[in-house]
Amino acid sequence: VQLQASGGGSVQPGGSLRLSCVASKFTYDYEVIGWFRQAPGKEREEVSCISRSDDYIAYADSVKGRFTISRDNAKNTVYLQMNSLKPEDTAVYYCAADLPTLAVMCHFRGPRRVSSVGQGTLVTVSS
Repeated sequence: VQLQASGGGSVQPGGSLRLSCVASKFTYDYEVIGWFRQAPGKEREEVSCISRSDDYIAYADSVKGRFTISRDNAKNTVYLQMNSLKPEDTAVYYCAADLPTLAVMCHFRGPRRVSSVGQGTLVTVSS
């Protein structure tokens, strides 16, 4: 599956952004889809995931209560609504399907699948 992410930008602390990830193939061409982020000088962090089969959702502790993942099957799109943004949320955000780390995050135990990662979208939170 090919992924196209968008929606990044610059906001002040406390602001909101919504990221979108459009999957180019059929919706059911993945088992787990979600987001991870990469900030300069920091390790990659899995942010959130959603499982196709049972809609299981998981979040990193650092974003719980502030971020919400959702999907629109009709539009083949997954969203990440980010509220109450903090400077530490500044990173390049990537949409990914069937990434092993996201599969673990979403407790997916099925056969390993080929993963796909979209291009990143930059989120900058600064006053």
